[in-house]
Amino acid sequence: MSAFLISRVGRPGRHPASMLYDDVSESSAAVVIRRYSSSFGLASRLLDRPVRTRVRNIYALVRVADEIVDNPDRTLGRDSRDRMLTGLQQDALQALQTGYSANLVVHAFARTAVACGIGADLVDPFFASMRMDLDTRTHTPDSFARYVYGSAEVVGLMCLHAFLLERPAGERASAYDRLAPGARRLGAAFQKLNFLRDLAEDHDDLSRCYFPGLEVERFDDAARDRILDDIDSDLAAAAGVIRDLPASSRRAVRAAHATFDELARRLRATPATQIRRQRVRVPSPVKLRIAARAAAYGGDR
Repeated sequence: MSAFLISRVGRPGRHPASMLYDDVSESSAAVVIRRYSSSFGLASRLLDRPVRTRVRNIYALVRVADEIVDNPDRTLGRDSRDRMLTGLQQDALQALQTGYSANLVVHAFARTAVACGIGADLVDPFFASMRMDLDTRTHTPDSFARYVYGSAEVVGLMCLHAFLLERPAGERASAYDRLAPGARRLGAAFQKLNFLRDLAEDHDDLSRCYFPGLEVERFDDAARDRILDDIDSDLAAAAGVIRDLPASSRRAVRAAHATFDELARRLRATPATQIRRQRVRVPSPVKLRIAARAAAYGGDR
């Protein structure tokens, strides 16, 4: 087996990356991202290849797990969702060992995870958070922190592994340790913005409220600002490490950060009573301008 093949799949004994099943699995992951997330799909196009493929492979598994938990089909009961989620987790963990799965999205995830060094230490907390959505309707500060870590911060850490794969092995571990806090804070900001943006839908349709101690019926501008102050702190911490990311990922992360920052600004300018009724969005033309501005930076720091 050539060194090329070993480096592409992360361990000996695998077939070339052009293998049809591998290609089909990664095409499947790309379809999931294209159909489920316009914002992420736009930002991911600013990633250089093959980083783009790796990140899509990670996010596709995240989207499928989220779909199991939040699919609006009311005939799909809690126990059925739990069994599906458990099966998906077991499949993902097994694929980390074998490099293969009969589920195309899991197979694509495993290809990236094995190559990049993503292990059960990140996969298990992710599924633990997804499982919390099956039963937890309100959160304490401790359960909120665990949920945000598993559902968002570990995804940021998985992406960081994907960003750093081209770094020499001797530098990769130290770069990961240095950049991990920023990756976690960007993931946390993204998740908290989702919670605030989706406050009405989560409360009215799913009987959930993620923010500890928040009474949604009494949600006011002061509560909005407290939440956004915390999010702004996360965004500021994340901004501090973007310049140290590899050039192959810097533009995309800069675009994602700017989009989150724009959403935070729009939420702060929106009365709490309106956030309580409808979802605040960043219009597509604005997202395109943000992406174009990030692209214009190129890989510059």
